[in-house]
Amino acid sequence: MTRTLYLFDDRVARGWEPFALTRPVGELLFGSLLMRRRIERSIGQEVAGYLATPGLDGFEERGAPPVLAADAFPRVGERILLSSRYLPPVPLGTDSGPEVELPEEIPEGEIELWTEGERVGWLLAEGRSAPSVAELLDPTEAGSDGAARLTLPGRVLESPWQLMSESPRWIASDLARLYPGGRGGDATPLPSLVGVHRVGRHPVSAADGVRVDPGVVLDSREGPIHLGARVHIMPLTHLHGPAFIGPDTTLLGGTMGSLTCGPRCKLRGEIEASVILGFSNKAHDGYLGHSLLGRWVNLGAGTTNSDLKNNYGPVRLDTSAGTVDTGLMKVGVFLGDHVKTGIGTLLNSGTLVGAGSNLFGGGMPGKAVPPFSWGVGDDLVPHRLEPFLQTAERAMGRREIPLTPGLRDFLARGWSSVHGSEAEREEP
Repeated sequence: MTRTLYLFDDRVARGWEPFALTRPVGELLFGSLLMRRRIERSIGQEVAGYLATPGLDGFEERGAPPVLAADAFPRVGERILLSSRYLPPVPLGTDSGPEVELPEEIPEGEIELWTEGERVGWLLAEGRSAPSVAELLDPTEAGSDGAARLTLPGRVLESPWQLMSESPRWIASDLARLYPGGRGGDATPLPSLVGVHRVGRHPVSAADGVRVDPGVVLDSREGPIHLGARVHIMPLTHLHGPAFIGPDTTLLGGTMGSLTCGPRCKLRGEIEASVILGFSNKAHDGYLGHSLLGRWVNLGAGTTNSDLKNNYGPVRLDTSAGTVDTGLMKVGVFLGDHVKTGIGTLLNSGTLVGAGSNLFGGGMPGKAVPPFSWGVGDDLVPHRLEPFLQTAERAMGRREIPLTPGLRDFLARGWSSVHGSEAEREEP
């Protein structure tokens, strides 16, 4: 009998600001892989869909599975339902089999899946209904007495800043297994190039169509580097590992390292220990450090963030659930999908900027910018819906990706969930 894999966002995942408004947690980048891809590789099959917050119904992105309404969860066949925060112990090598072995038979209709004392999912028999909403939101608290259990290797991520703080070591681990010796899949060791300076003992691998100009330094002393298909690195770029540069990305110059970025980014300046999900631009000078960016972000010239408090204390975040101490000394900014900043924008350490926000002018905004905000510093008003959608359509069109009617409706519903049905307000 066939088995189908689904992921669910529990209450914790649904609170991962500022990303949960516009994407399931499985579509966030960690190391060199999406969270979803890690689970797919560990189980050995692709995810068919998500169970997530109702506001994500209609989520639409190339290559991503759909978000299903709770009453649309199928009962046909056996189903694996896993937390999107579940982190398998290591990524797969190119020739390895699945890491997580599941039993061939399901006693009593279902098996609970646990890791490190937390329930992270279920293996459901044919005809078995989905767990209740309460169980999906709080899977551990609603544990069943006497149910069959299977312990999975790995752990559960607790916060979005772990995607940033732990990413460098996971990049190194990923590349060592996915591209051992700089080989594997479509990757081969980058050959010696005239005028390109190479230092370090870790491998530098490249997919097809990579172009590295003279005057580039590839520094693998602290970790490996992988360049995705058609990456272009321009002169006066110093890239140090561990680093994963996604396909069709252009590095325009500057010092960058401990960096992972998704496809089709344009990056320049000083970038350190950051995760950029994809289709985002930082094409000018300015500092981006210890930060996590969604898709379709554009940082204006000179946009700079702080990632260290003057007293060297732990950075706190102002979230909708209250102030949270990250326990980390270096934390930059978290920018949701479709965030835009104007020239010279300054962002404090631990700033959360909600999806669809447009910040400009010389003022520094507060550390918690609501989604779909517009303005200077703390003088923020709701970003009008139609101008926001027009900007999103233009930005996506520059990457030959249409703003489809379904995606337009999805973003409009996200806007309405924040600003309600009030008439659109004028921007300053």
